[in-house]
Amino acid sequence: MLAINTIRKTFNPDTPNQVRALQGVNLTLHEGTFVVVIGTNGSGKSTLLNALAGTFIVDEGSIVLDGTDITRWPEHRRASLVGRVFQNPFSGTAPRMTIAENLVLAARRGQARGLGWALKANVRQQLRDRVSQLRLGLEDRLDNSIGSLSGGQRQALTLLMASWLRPTLLLLDEHTAALDPRMADHVINLSEEIVSRDKLTTLMVTHSMQQASNLGDRLIMMHRGAVLHDFSGAEKQRLRPADLLARFESVRRAELLDESAAQMLRCAYV
Repeated sequence: MLAINTIRKTFNPDTPNQVRALQGVNLTLHEGTFVVVIGTNGSGKSTLLNALAGTFIVDEGSIVLDGTDITRWPEHRRASLVGRVFQNPFSGTAPRMTIAENLVLAARRGQARGLGWALKANVRQQLRDRVSQLRLGLEDRLDNSIGSLSGGQRQALTLLMASWLRPTLLLLDEHTAALDPRMADHVINLSEEIVSRDKLTTLMVTHSMQQASNLGDRLIMMHRGAVLHDFSGAEKQRLRPADLLARFESVRRAELLDESAAQMLRCAYV
């Protein structure tokens, strides 16, 4: 289970560039829950994932994963519990290393590093079997460098690496946004298969209203660093892209009203 308790994060505090990125976020995710996170630019979606991954330490609040308080843990210490796939297909892998070598590193996440055992025939067969599940023919290219692959192929492998050890928490940060539509659909299908098969507790950030309405069993909409809407169960299943777009339009109108009111107040005191 993941318990996010009133976490806050402010960047550049007490400066003209101050940004209150997270403002008291509270979430509880039961084991195996697949949560989709949406929101406008700057709403705090990726900042939330960064806080969970340990990219930075939150200012206030706590993060408890599988009964362990990881709030103050650095990113490298969380790596054995948290898998992550970034938006950029070239993040999360070592481009000059082969597919096999990258997979071995993923399989040894949180353990002493070393590649010697990658040469064993039985290990190579295990790699082939796992890679074949991606349905991209990469099982016959294990000695190719990852840097020689297309973005979609690389992202599929990154997804496999992030989920290799069945992490306690899987973070998918707009991981299909940089892909062409065909590969985006393929990687999304793989993501759904892996999450469902391994019953992984997952948070996925997306800008796609189609993905948001079709995937997961819970939908979180963030705004100004806080949770604005939280849909689950039958309510989540009824949501359609048009419903989500209407929610965004409602937020936009409220923003305009807030700005108009602020402008009127400023004018009143001039």
